[in-house]
Amino acid sequence: SGQNITVKLNPNSGDVSVFALKTVVEEIEDPEREITLTDAQSIQKEAIIGSEIALPEPLPHNASRIAAQTAKQVVLQRLREAERELLYEEFVQHKDDIISGIIEQVDGHRTVQIDLGRAQAMMPSEEQVHTERYRKGQRVKVFVVDVRNSPKGPEILVSRSHKNLLKRLFEIEVPEVYNGVVEIKAIARDPGFRSKVAVNSTQQGIDPVGSCIGVRGNRIQSIVNELQGEKIDVVPWDSDPKEFIAKALSPSEVVHVELNPDEQTAIVAVPDRQLSLAIGREGQNARLAARLAGWRLDIKGLSEWETSQATKKAEISEDLEIIAEVTDSTDETNNELTTTAVEDSITAATELDMVTETTETQSIEIGEETDTTELELEVVATAVDEDAILEALILEDEIALETSPGDADSSDTQGLSVDSLDTFTLDDIEDASEDTSYENEDSMSDGDGVIDEIQILTPDAGKIRFAEDLVPEQRGGGRNNRRTRRTGAGANNNRRGPGGR
Repeated sequence: SGQNITVKLNPNSGDVSVFALKTVVEEIEDPEREITLTDAQSIQKEAIIGSEIALPEPLPHNASRIAAQTAKQVVLQRLREAERELLYEEFVQHKDDIISGIIEQVDGHRTVQIDLGRAQAMMPSEEQVHTERYRKGQRVKVFVVDVRNSPKGPEILVSRSHKNLLKRLFEIEVPEVYNGVVEIKAIARDPGFRSKVAVNSTQQGIDPVGSCIGVRGNRIQSIVNELQGEKIDVVPWDSDPKEFIAKALSPSEVVHVELNPDEQTAIVAVPDRQLSLAIGREGQNARLAARLAGWRLDIKGLSEWETSQATKKAEISEDLEIIAEVTDSTDETNNELTTTAVEDSITAATELDMVTETTETQSIEIGEETDTTELELEVVATAVDEDAILEALILEDEIALETSPGDADSSDTQGLSVDSLDTFTLDDIEDASEDTSYENEDSMSDGDGVIDEIQILTPDAGKIRFAEDLVPEQRGGGRNNRRTRRTGAGANNNRRGPGGR
């Protein structure tokens, strides 16, 4: 007890040799397991510190029954451990691969135990295909999902619903897939119902779809039979997402595909008559196509898609109109600012013109005031002349009355009668003077250039007139009346002309 014992058995002769293994050390702490260097070299000359030497021990002839059973259990346990280790190493190599086995026990829809020969595999309910019926003794092909090491042996987890089961079946049935000439790019599977496989050829001149289907479909039919009637669609893979989505939705036709990379979604338009075919039973075809392509698909009928496009165009046009209105308002604001600037410039120019006009007006007013002053002086002079003429006329009338009072009414040169003097005015005097001047215009000068004496008419003889009664009619009214009278006098002269009345 306490020794490190090793036993050698000779199978031919049945001889048993017992040895005690001891470690060579400088100082002994455990005499049963250690030995000094000097003692070790006496037994084995090439012994060094740290090495082990075998010391022969006599065979115990008085071994008890319990000791023999204990030795037996230890030997069997070591054998079992070695066997489990070998099984684990064997099935780890089959991970992610297909193995064949026989169903040993079926526990409803929970766990199915499969006998793999040297080991047992378990297929839980989530890895089963619910459309399949498993029977005891049935041989099936399963996909090894995981292999775990446990005290009871390796735990092998297998599956019938995994999508890689389909891939391994293609590698078994299609040599081009096994050799790598045809690649399986993507697989979407609905276990027990339908699957879609996207394949691509790495060698020019090889039809990937035809290689997978085989002559008259014999290759694909073997896979379908192994999966107990599951339908398989083989579609060609394309690097363009639009083309790939259109092919993934086979057997339906696709009219248009619109991608939205930001949200990883795609809008697919199909003919109205094939809308149900594109969606499939309970959305199966669309769901598998979305998994195969890696895009979220929104499948619409052609009429619905055209309506949505028209709505989008209308919304875009409305947005463009709003943008145009905003742009126009911005332009109007800019125009208003420009117009304001122009108006400011015009106002400044107008103010400058007004200043210039004011200066000119002041100059004109100064000139007009000068003319007005001259007119006032002329009017005053005219008034003085008229006063003198009136006084002379009054004096002449008095002398005429004194000399010949009886002939006053009959003489044409003595003027008007006393009764008509009440209505006689200064205008009549001016008209009479003008008429007289026009009538005697030819008699004013003779051939020698001597001016004849002008006869002075006295129409208002016999009536006393005062200058105060006449002068206000000429002087009053201000500048405007004087200008009007001056203009009127000229107009009368122009109207009458040299011929008189």
